[in-house]
Amino acid sequence: MALITLRRNLCHLSDFRIHGALSAMKTQPVNHVHKAVKERLCPWVFCSLQPGPFRVRFHHACCKKFHSENGNDLHPVDEPVFPQVQDWDSFEQNLTNMDEQMFYRRLKNLTSSEEVLSFISSLQTLSDTMAAGALQRICEVGKKDDQKLPKEILENHMFQALCVQFEQEPSTLSNTSLVTALHALILLCVDPQSSLLLNLVVECKHRLTRGSLEVHSLCVFAECLLKLQGPGCATLDQIMYQLQGERLEEFTPEDIVALYRILQTCAEKVDQHQMFLNKINNFSLSIVSNLSPKSMSQMLNALVVLDQTQALPLVIKLGKYVVRHIPRFTNEELGKVLEAFIYFGHHDRFFITSLEQHVASLSLTLEPEVVSKVMGYCSRKQILSKPILNAVAETFVCHSEKFSPSQISELIEPFGKLNYLPPNASALFRKLEDVLCAHFNSFPPKTLLKLLHSCSLIECHPVNFMAKIFSPYFLQRLQGDELYLDRLSLAQLTQLFLTSILECPFYKGPKLLPKYQVKSFLTPCRSLETPMDFQLFKSVMIGLIDLLGARLYFASKVLTPYYYTIDVEIKLDEEGFVLPFTFDEDIYKRIALCIDGPKRFCLNSKHLLGKEAIKQRHLHLLGYQVVQIPYYEIETLKSRLELVEYLQRKLFSHNSGVRW
Repeated sequence: MALITLRRNLCHLSDFRIHGALSAMKTQPVNHVHKAVKERLCPWVFCSLQPGPFRVRFHHACCKKFHSENGNDLHPVDEPVFPQVQDWDSFEQNLTNMDEQMFYRRLKNLTSSEEVLSFISSLQTLSDTMAAGALQRICEVGKKDDQKLPKEILENHMFQALCVQFEQEPSTLSNTSLVTALHALILLCVDPQSSLLLNLVVECKHRLTRGSLEVHSLCVFAECLLKLQGPGCATLDQIMYQLQGERLEEFTPEDIVALYRILQTCAEKVDQHQMFLNKINNFSLSIVSNLSPKSMSQMLNALVVLDQTQALPLVIKLGKYVVRHIPRFTNEELGKVLEAFIYFGHHDRFFITSLEQHVASLSLTLEPEVVSKVMGYCSRKQILSKPILNAVAETFVCHSEKFSPSQISELIEPFGKLNYLPPNASALFRKLEDVLCAHFNSFPPKTLLKLLHSCSLIECHPVNFMAKIFSPYFLQRLQGDELYLDRLSLAQLTQLFLTSILECPFYKGPKLLPKYQVKSFLTPCRSLETPMDFQLFKSVMIGLIDLLGARLYFASKVLTPYYYTIDVEIKLDEEGFVLPFTFDEDIYKRIALCIDGPKRFCLNSKHLLGKEAIKQRHLHLLGYQVVQIPYYEIETLKSRLELVEYLQRKLFSHNSGVRW
């Protein structure tokens, strides 16, 4: 391993180039050294004529402030330019390397760039891998998002000394040091055209051509090129060719995750790498248990971007291990995990339990984006998680100002969809009303419509905003540049209008014009009504025929004048006789059977979804006798006779007998 032992000139290097350097030999007398200083004024440069690996020594005085008259000629304030002879001797004592494990442990505990630079300045020698590790740590703790390092760090003499060494002697570096330094400097937003980066990239390409880069270095170099030149870089194809020739068993888990990141960035080339990707997906099953939370999040995100729907076994296995690490995910990582589970349709009761505990314990500190993702996951998978919904409701009441209009909609909609009112419902919807009153025009029209429609599903009717959403001005905004309003928006408007008539008789504002009303709520997206479960209907139909005597006495899939589609309708006259479904006269009562399959309930529960609850509520208000036939009751019946008796109790519990 090469050791950095040279103390390079510490002049201000805005582009990390050396403007001048001088070597002072230890073997020269002190007066000769001082003479050299007077001639060239380039302090703190030590060089050895001995052949072999190089090393860098950091003299402690270099941590003190320096002063420069012209940007190049630097010397320590209040100190001589060069140390005395005994200082030279002290440098030669105890030059053994610090144990690298101890070095990295201490490095990991440092939390700022200044601490890292102070730490390495206290060392007498530093290997090239340790120097590269120091640069990497500076990147991790000193850089925020895409911002550059602070100027005081860039101009720090110790930082410049590290950069100068990597610029001048890249050929002496180990592969690990070379690619680690290159990666760190790229993340630190160093000028891609600087000689520092150009020299490192050229050296990496030379080693790539010679085939001397091992798997890990190839992966790091590929990611560096992607950041510098994008996915169109020709050298990437050469790297991918070499990587495909390696045995996957030789890849570490971190290398596999890096491969996913590389392929994710080159998503447009996924077809040409699909065979290799299939091998990676299959191999990754064996390493899931060794992945960190960050790596799991990155792997799941890559699977989404690369559309690896055939890799469901890998997603399922990742899901099992994600459960163990939920408290260790950052907000961003957890958001990506939830996105992936939504994308692949994955759900797991152990994951839900762990997520409930996490959200309930940290709800007030979770980022709004993560809260929205959690609610989106519950909504898409129709998961009625009361701990999550209660915690999120409390979060919104306390920190509503943190949420954007779209996030507010994503947060509130699941309450309506899942037909759930939290314990603090009054405070929640009072806060929502305050936000809407203050920022009504900030909400995109479709987002606002979805939000208000969701509220109506759980009987929190937006009466104060109905006049606005039925106004021509809002409807024009809702339509935008399109020729027509989309069917879903029309259906939501129609149901809100029907709600204003049936449940808010005190509303006296504008009405929804007929041209904006749909004829049926049964839309292709199934957002307002869920189609009947055909297998469940067949079972119920057999029982009804046995009970009523003929198929003539009930109709199925009946579209009412009130936009709803009834699963089964039975008509009775005033004396309780069952009428043929073709009769339209002398009808005294209509019975609406709601044959509710599993898709009309929240996941793994007996709790109706909001769209089904409002449908049954409205049918009742319209005069129908609503009879619910849930799948979980039908499943308990063991014979045809039990089915008939069950339907008898459900339909005619108040009649002494059935007549037709």
